[in-house]
Amino acid sequence: MNVIARTSNLSPYLKATSAAIPNGLRPVAGSGIGAMQQIRLGHTDVRVPDFSAYRRKDVQDPTTKSRESAESRLTFSYLFTGAAAIAGAYSAKTVVTQFVTSMAASADVLALAKVEIKLDDIPEGKSMVFKWRGKPLFIRHRKADEIAREQSVAVETLRHQQHDNDRVKRPEWLVVIGICTHLGCVPIANAGEFGGYYCPCHGSHYDASGRIRKGPAPLNLEVPPHEFVEDMVVVG
Repeated sequence: MNVIARTSNLSPYLKATSAAIPNGLRPVAGSGIGAMQQIRLGHTDVRVPDFSAYRRKDVQDPTTKSRESAESRLTFSYLFTGAAAIAGAYSAKTVVTQFVTSMAASADVLALAKVEIKLDDIPEGKSMVFKWRGKPLFIRHRKADEIAREQSVAVETLRHQQHDNDRVKRPEWLVVIGICTHLGCVPIANAGEFGGYYCPCHGSHYDASGRIRKGPAPLNLEVPPHEFVEDMVVVG
């Protein structure tokens, strides 16, 4: 009795299942309750995609062999590849140029690359200090006795052997960078045992030609590139 009652409770669902036949589904006679058969219909209204607008004219005909259009297709590929390579090379050149330019000296630094100094402002026998590329620049107006003394020094007795004539372009003017070659200190002008420059930090003595004569410094004071233009000296 319980089984019959449960079956009667499911009968509405069984009827609905056997009666609903969507999309071509229909019951099969003699196959039991709820048995169905599906009918597949051919969809003849589906359009096949056409890509002829994106294909080359040489390959739109399906009866034409691909070998007949290979040459023209390869020519297009070569032209396209060459154009892409040229564009890439130009872009790379632009990037490299901008990168190198960014590391170049700025306008204010270039403005200090050269300095012009009027020689009439330096009296004879005096040494004046200027700034060039962030370094102290010593310009000395030498007297006749200083010139004679420095030119008479035996070069073979010097630690860093340089004749006075090799360090000056005009005998009366000495142009050197005021940085001691020992540890980078700034020497004092018109001082020391040789009447030139003296570095009090470690006791290096330079003569009036900027040559090391005593102390730990290994080299002479550096002579920067310079030239004389009338009554001016251009350093740099």
